[in-house]
Amino acid sequence: MKTLLGRRTRVLAATTATAGLVLLTACTSTDDGEGASKTAAGGVELAKAGQLTTCTHLPYPPFQSEIDGKVQGFDVALIDLVADDLEVKQAILDTPFENFKTGAFLNSGECDLAAAGMTITEERKKNVDFSDPYFNATQAVLVDKKAGVTSLADVKSKNVKLGAQAQTTGEDYVKKEGFDPVSFESSDAVLNGLRTGQVKAVVIDFPVVQGWLKDKATADAFEVVDNLDTGEQYGFTVKKGNTALQKAVNKALSDAKADGTYKKLYEQWIGPYDKSAAEPSAT
Repeated sequence: MKTLLGRRTRVLAATTATAGLVLLTACTSTDDGEGASKTAAGGVELAKAGQLTTCTHLPYPPFQSEIDGKVQGFDVALIDLVADDLEVKQAILDTPFENFKTGAFLNSGECDLAAAGMTITEERKKNVDFSDPYFNATQAVLVDKKAGVTSLADVKSKNVKLGAQAQTTGEDYVKKEGFDPVSFESSDAVLNGLRTGQVKAVVIDFPVVQGWLKDKATADAFEVVDNLDTGEQYGFTVKKGNTALQKAVNKALSDAKADGTYKKLYEQWIGPYDKSAAEPSAT
């Protein structure tokens, strides 16, 4: 499946989507009033006055997804803490995932930062600046129980059709392992590919799989047969050289871990607190 090249629009409760950009608010948005200052607390310059605009790619539960007409998730909650420190509200813009590799929407000033369960890589560092890592991630191999495979190696040896989300490190990993995976545009599409039999196995971030398996029908049909420690750490990104916002994000993360807020949000959105996943060292 090809990655979307245009901006996707979505309709939320009591709003009408028209052609062009649609902002999805994680909390109540603030209008960019006439003559309003774009300088937030701490001297951080923002794309729009009164709001911290976050680029993301929906859906990617438990990090960000639309629930009851509102964008919510672990990433959303953490960036809300940054917005609180800056004394503004967070607004979310849904964009193609490939945007996060290039930093295009950061460079154009359409977003202040990006949050999308995104792995810190040397390639991406060429185009964007990352926050301190906030989550250690592993890749899960989820398979149809009827497929008769017990590991990623088994998937290959038995020539079982494998899927992954396009433009992700999971897809990159399996390609390096010699697979030619079916590419799906979103995590929801990956799961749907399993359910409809387009593929019999997928590789995707383990926290995403944890969320899927909370559904009994999904847990009855599919199982995790391998967990790949690929050494991945998630980070938020800002435009290269935007050290003021980068420092504000890092401070909010540090404060949240120190006062227990991070742990509370982790348990709310991901599950039982896993210190090894929750406390990555800075890269």
